[in-house]
Amino acid sequence: MRTDRWWFPPLITFVGLAAWVTYATVRVFMHKWYYVDDYHYLTPFYSPCITDRCVEGSAEFGTPLPSFWLIPEAAFTLPFLLLFRLTCYYYRKAYYRAFWLSPPACAVPDAHQKYSGETRFPLIFQNIHRYAFYAAGIISLINTWDAIRAFHSGDGFGFGLGNIVLVGNVVMLWLYTLSCHSCRHIAGGRLKHFSAHPVRYRFWTFVSKLNTRHMLLAWITLGTLALTDFYVMAVAADWFPDLRFVG
Repeated sequence: MRTDRWWFPPLITFVGLAAWVTYATVRVFMHKWYYVDDYHYLTPFYSPCITDRCVEGSAEFGTPLPSFWLIPEAAFTLPFLLLFRLTCYYYRKAYYRAFWLSPPACAVPDAHQKYSGETRFPLIFQNIHRYAFYAAGIISLINTWDAIRAFHSGDGFGFGLGNIVLVGNVVMLWLYTLSCHSCRHIAGGRLKHFSAHPVRYRFWTFVSKLNTRHMLLAWITLGTLALTDFYVMAVAADWFPDLRFVG
């Protein structure tokens, strides 16, 4: 009986997520334009690069996988990142409403006749989110290393617009990861007396403030990931040069 435009938010969510997934899928299987050797720019979609196809200088952890076209260069990390996003509490709400119409909006009938919650197959696997969080933390460390390494240009220190893009993306990824509900529970869960754990209490307070912006950070990181990948791709493909400040 709602007469307002209740369908608009789930529509925008559907278009936004579908566009990002399409772009990311195309880029992951392009197998080119992901590394700028002069400035050590590596797109997060290809980090860490671990196939025989990896160009020289882009493989920090070796190349144990073959260069079959169906194997992404970042085959070890992409599944965990996808799992972390798919099981994220906000993204569950987003794609439940936008893609499954379950329900499409508050006070709007569900498109399904029954819903058993996340207690049965396959939705019971949503509960592994807390474990995917640990993997996301490790991957964020790898992305941080990529951003730090990019400051080495030639034989010394270098700094350009690409460095700003890479660092900005890493900062946003850390904020999104730390704002996760699982991180908040790890920081302060199962404690009966905060006064006995002042360090955990301070960290829990910090994470709680981030947690209120988890939805916003979820969308921001989709934007920074796409922007970072596009910038590295453009420089690697010689569409335009990197704006250098030093080196």
